Amino acid sequence: MITVGLTGSIGMGKSTVAAMFRDEGAAVWDADAAVRRLYARGGAGYDAVKERFPEAIGEGGVDREKLSGLVLNDASALADLEAIVHPLVGADRGAFIDDAARSGAEIVVLDIPLLFEKGSEKFFDAVVVVSAPADVQRQRVLARPGMTEKKFRSILMKQTPDAEKRRRATYVIDTGVSLEETREQVRAVMRALGGEK
Repeated sequence: MITVGLTGSIGMGKSTVAAMFRDEGAAVWDADAAVRRLYARGGAGYDAVKERFPEAIGEGGVDREKLSGLVLNDASALADLEAIVHPLVGADRGAFIDDAARSGAEIVVLDIPLLFEKGSEKFFDAVVVVSAPADVQRQRVLARPGMTEKKFRSILMKQTPDAEKRRRATYVIDTGVSLEETREQVRAVMRALGGEK
């Protein structure tokens, strides 16, 4: 089984590309979806986050927008949150890989936003970086509800620069083109990995 780390900076189209890998037959794990499950009321991370960040709790569980506001510019609070969430996310990822192996998956794609930032690239057979021109990225991000230029800049400051991600990638998928052209790039990577449908 080939393991692929999928990453890219905010607004680069990673979720779209992950869905395309799934369409092409890869088993895909999404770190963001795992966190949503952990933050839901009754989820594995809910009680610990509620204890440390009670002001971030909403009706259905952890309010990610409020939580983001609490940790965005507070290194200590962010470290506390990571100490709670990262082990739980790691366990979820491990269970997914085990299930994929048991089911005979040939290619497993793990969608990990902070792959380079956390030094995780060494755990994969290949790393795919999703990228787009800076103006396209900015336009996409600023179109998100609640996003501001200041928040966007703050997020970018915490992420490995796109140029460095591209340099360190095994494969780069450019999403600044049409969806069909992006899909063709995904298919090319699948072929290169030996997982053509």
